[in-house]
Amino acid sequence: MKKLEIKKQYLHIAIIVLGIIFILIPAFHNSLWFDESYSVAISNNHNLAEIWTIGSHDVHPIVYYWMLKIVSLFFGNKIIMYHIFSTIAVSILGILGYTHIRKDFGDNVGILFSFFSFFLPINLVYASEIRMYSWAMLFVAIMAIYAYRIFKGQNSIKNWVIFSVFSLASAYTHYYGLAVAGVINVLLFIHFVKQSIKENTFKKDLRTFIIQGIIQVILYLPWIFALLLQVSQVSKGFWITFAFPDTLFEIFSFQFTGNLGGEKYVNEWLSMIYGILCCVYIIYLLIKNRTKKEDISPAKYAILVYGLVVLGVCLASIIMKSAIIYARYFLVITALFMFFLSFVIGKLGSKKVNIFIAIITIFIASIANMELVKINYDKSNPEPINYIKENIKEGDILIYSNEAGSFGSGFVVSANFPEYTQYFFDKENWNVEEAYKAYGPKMKTVYNLEFLQDYHGRIWFIGSTDYKLYEETSQMFDTIKLIDKQSFSTKYRNYQYTFAITEKQQ
Repeated sequence: MKKLEIKKQYLHIAIIVLGIIFILIPAFHNSLWFDESYSVAISNNHNLAEIWTIGSHDVHPIVYYWMLKIVSLFFGNKIIMYHIFSTIAVSILGILGYTHIRKDFGDNVGILFSFFSFFLPINLVYASEIRMYSWAMLFVAIMAIYAYRIFKGQNSIKNWVIFSVFSLASAYTHYYGLAVAGVINVLLFIHFVKQSIKENTFKKDLRTFIIQGIIQVILYLPWIFALLLQVSQVSKGFWITFAFPDTLFEIFSFQFTGNLGGEKYVNEWLSMIYGILCCVYIIYLLIKNRTKKEDISPAKYAILVYGLVVLGVCLASIIMKSAIIYARYFLVITALFMFFLSFVIGKLGSKKVNIFIAIITIFIASIANMELVKINYDKSNPEPINYIKENIKEGDILIYSNEAGSFGSGFVVSANFPEYTQYFFDKENWNVEEAYKAYGPKMKTVYNLEFLQDYHGRIWFIGSTDYKLYEETSQMFDTIKLIDKQSFSTKYRNYQYTFAITEKQQ
């Protein structure tokens, strides 16, 4: 082995080791926000069969929740372990750059893929999120790697099995994963049909593809009914809205930095400059080398699949008359985007410019990581939970609603204290009673507060920015007496909590 190749392998391994450390730095905390509270609650409070039933009323498939359940069986219901579990997926993704991408496409492409896996700010920001995105991204990457190997004629049984398993895993983890699996399977089918027509014979590969495709469909059939149920709920008014061109700008910025809505980990102008710089460099390389013989078809296939998924999601939004295109969901297909960047830069870029891009990426990622550390480890984050631990008593009940100013905080409390009887006052009629059974058997969805008429005892009214729920309820029942009021502002997702501890007398 040549000295240069050995040096590149050492560099590659160093990037992986440092990258794993880098994404772990902000992961050791116990904070949650609403989406994470759902993941924690459904995995902590239910068995696998119940997760299937309840998850069918949610807006995502359930394999990630099953995985989280298995984690809880080994490590207990520890929030910090759930955060670390998500980083494992990103770590494996980076390792794929060494074990698979490097072997298939060369050292430079493999090194860059591992590098972007760890240091592309979007991956860092969501590496420890207690959601399905990092694992969905990993599953899609493995599916795509083996699809391309099969496409190139490496059609061993092992390759077919791995492709089929991770195609199915992608579909059962996120619906963007289902979209990617659908696009890749269709493209493979077209490829094998064209081969059969060209050679005027029914090729073995086409037969194998059809068999594995049928198996995939059969194994996904049990979830089809849940999918149809969820689609019907989405078509009645999903929460995502699409505002052109704001949404496109948000998606662009998010894909490079992880900035989303009010969550800014990198200065907006800096994030746009970074994204534009990368895109301009890629376009420059493609134009400059358009007449050269360097085969960049793998990159073209990756960005083709990426584009077809985006197109498919846009068409689905039009058909269902409800937007399902959302920046955070693009994490699922980010590995395809990273491969496109890695291949073009690795094959066509100059060493000096590539190093410059890497330095800029590390600089942006470091800014994001410092912001994450500041947010995730802020001393304000555990204060609301500690306050509850110090003041809650056996027999207390918790009430929170979804009225403006009261959303999110109550569910985080619920995920942390599932042993207490709690009431979700669905004042805005979200029609989520079945899905929110995730929060455990002691969480009841109510549509009015009449149940308090005959209740006496201590009540916690939980809000976010105000005490409106407590104030309105105390006007309804003059026997409610205030014991204590406290409000907290946390750095984690800028969540705010208001607690009114009361006692309703007879």
